Amino acid sequence: MRAVYAVLTDSTCDLPPEQALKLGLHVIPLTVQLQERRLLDWQEIDPDAVYDHMRAGGTATTAPVAAAAFAERYRQLLATYEGVVSIHLSGKLSETVNNARQAAESLGETGRITVIDSELASTPLAEAALAVRDVLQAGGDGEAARQAVEAMRGQMQAEFSVASLEYLRRGGRIGRAQALVGNMLGVRPILQFDHGELKAVRRIRANQAAEDMLDQLCQKFGREAVSVSIVHAGRDSGRLSAMRQAVTRSGLNVRQGRVQLMGPVIGAHVGPGTYGFLARPF
Repeated sequence: MRAVYAVLTDSTCDLPPEQALKLGLHVIPLTVQLQERRLLDWQEIDPDAVYDHMRAGGTATTAPVAAAAFAERYRQLLATYEGVVSIHLSGKLSETVNNARQAAESLGETGRITVIDSELASTPLAEAALAVRDVLQAGGDGEAARQAVEAMRGQMQAEFSVASLEYLRRGGRIGRAQALVGNMLGVRPILQFDHGELKAVRRIRANQAAEDMLDQLCQKFGREAVSVSIVHAGRDSGRLSAMRQAVTRSGLNVRQGRVQLMGPVIGAHVGPGTYGFLARPF
């Protein structure tokens, strides 16, 4: 049976386009700029290319999806589907979701296009988009999809930490002195989405951050069956293996798990080596 709704998300969900399509999601890319090169997130640039550039001292900037690009994609999808649910990264982090709304209005298709600000990014956005897919496949509509995203935000817990404060400093998110002191003391912020913003909720010694984040998950979920995602900025087999072992030792009742790379756009802001854990009820 043909699907009634298409689910459109953006590349900051950090699902490679081929994987996203297999999961029933359509993806529209943001843009990464490395010096004079403007490249489509995940399509024209690999995450490690961004991280290599940043480690070498280069800067990376990003740009939202333009309203015109949304309008073109909506036209394509509406030629096949009765409606589109368009779910995107937090409007406090990017103009992408506002441009999506503008495009829907310009087409006069606000009745067929539901635009949702997930208030999330990266793996949490992927989880929210998959929740939307599940609701629509079960016969729900755009409003049911919106409610599913709100429910998912309340059910999941995701926290992240950075390998170095230097990249947050370069992006203007912390001051030079704060970065210097933090690096000297080996202290790192634990970051969490809060009403669309990525905020530091506590500060922990770098070598204790993974254990601390997993302890927080254990406090929230106890022995409840959970799905756990490990997120990492860059392909580092040793680090990923250590993170898998940490999850196994944590005591979480893991029924499903996956490892997800942090993509070029998100990585450009937080830097290589950033990592985190997400858990939600299974």
